[in-house]
Amino acid sequence: MDGPVQIPFKSFIHLNPKESTALYLQLVFEFIKAIQMGVLPGGTKLPGTRILCRLLSVNRNTLIKAFEDLELQGYIETKANIGTFILSDQRPQNAVKGYSSNPSQGSATQTGFDFKRSSVLEDPKEVSNLPFQFNDGLPDLRLVHTDVLARLYTSKLKRRKNTRSWQEIQAYAHSSFKDQFANFLNLTRCLRISTSNLLTASSHEISLFLATRLLLNPGDKVVVASPGYYLSNMTLSDGGAQIIPVSVDGEGMNTDHLREICQKHQIRLLYLTSNYHYPTTIPLSAKRRMEVLEMAEHFGFVILEDDYDFDFHYDNSPILPLAAFGNSKRVVYVGSFGKSLPSGFGWGFIVAPAVFIKELEKHQNILEPGIDVIKEQVLTDWIQDGEVHRLSKKNKKTYKERRDLFVALLNEKLKDHVRFQVPHRGLAIWVEWLDRFNLINLQKVCAANGLFLPKTILYQTKTVTATRLGFGHLDHQEMTKAVEILASSLHAVLAGNPKYS
Repeated sequence: MDGPVQIPFKSFIHLNPKESTALYLQLVFEFIKAIQMGVLPGGTKLPGTRILCRLLSVNRNTLIKAFEDLELQGYIETKANIGTFILSDQRPQNAVKGYSSNPSQGSATQTGFDFKRSSVLEDPKEVSNLPFQFNDGLPDLRLVHTDVLARLYTSKLKRRKNTRSWQEIQAYAHSSFKDQFANFLNLTRCLRISTSNLLTASSHEISLFLATRLLLNPGDKVVVASPGYYLSNMTLSDGGAQIIPVSVDGEGMNTDHLREICQKHQIRLLYLTSNYHYPTTIPLSAKRRMEVLEMAEHFGFVILEDDYDFDFHYDNSPILPLAAFGNSKRVVYVGSFGKSLPSGFGWGFIVAPAVFIKELEKHQNILEPGIDVIKEQVLTDWIQDGEVHRLSKKNKKTYKERRDLFVALLNEKLKDHVRFQVPHRGLAIWVEWLDRFNLINLQKVCAANGLFLPKTILYQTKTVTATRLGFGHLDHQEMTKAVEILASSLHAVLAGNPKYS
């Protein structure tokens, strides 16, 4: 294999200081691209940072920051007193072998045309093969009742005899599905809607994208909670919105702060996770719900209410969305259905005034022109026959037991080191650390002990050190081991292990 200095890095690492993307992030993206294409095979030893800085014409601090990010993502490994090596386990099997010294040949960074590049829409998800992992609150796919869905799906596929045309079948099935789904939302969320107030989409993300596409123009001011949901913030920012953060406390979004902002700026939209704030899991208090609705009317902004986790509430009287209130004419309600179903069976939806829904459908017809008739028929029967309520009740019992076990483990293993509120819904707990330490150091020690903490669940500012720990995907044994590793790793960090201090 060629020595590290012989590799023509400038032929495939292309940096543009004039771009809005930070230079260290450009380095990260370019190295990942080279690794995934096979330009930098596994085991390749990289030059020392000083040599590589000279080759790439970058500041050493910039390169070191990029290498730290690449190492956290598992693309490189630094061995003390030996060097830095490429780990290319994530390279696709059809990767290009070797490298081209000509930038116009064999390089994905070169094209014969210009196109828009987003410095916002980067995939934040990380993949790890560690035996134990936390996430930000995902369901356990092992609990999916595939037998029920398989039975319903098979029964629909076997019904071949039908005198109607395919267009008639599509229209009838979709109309029937919307009827059942509107009734389901009215029953579970105390809404008062008809099918004209409802748009269904293939996912929650598509629903959010469609709503923001119609509501926002570049330069519009949008208020979001801080800390907030990184994926929705990315969607809003990429659409050209000017984001204004509002603080969050023990009652949810701070409405006094919101009022101050509205008095200074012309706000177009308020993005709000009112029932289960992401990431802190705190619901907006009843008093503040009324204040938000009144301010929307007074200052003329739209409330985009995202109820992303309604499926997982653990009491018989869940907090209702703002869309259920009588004075909710300025609320566009976005939600999800079937998050614990197999991939492809979940659904996203938007509830809003009929004229807005009609306009949304124009855009959806381009983005999602086809209707999955069989899927809609299956979910229609699933709702109509009451299976959705029965299985939801069964799953919620399991997840409530897991929540209670997780709370007990946190109190037992991390006593005097954490504080948290027990959430009434959702599959994650917002844990604030009482000790002052660097979360990245904790992440490294946990990884060395077999526990993966993705960066998307780590929150650290001058005043807050917190982690959003998802428990829903862990059974009793997995959860116990994960919390034990977390506790022992914390003690190692606090003990001042020099490797992670």
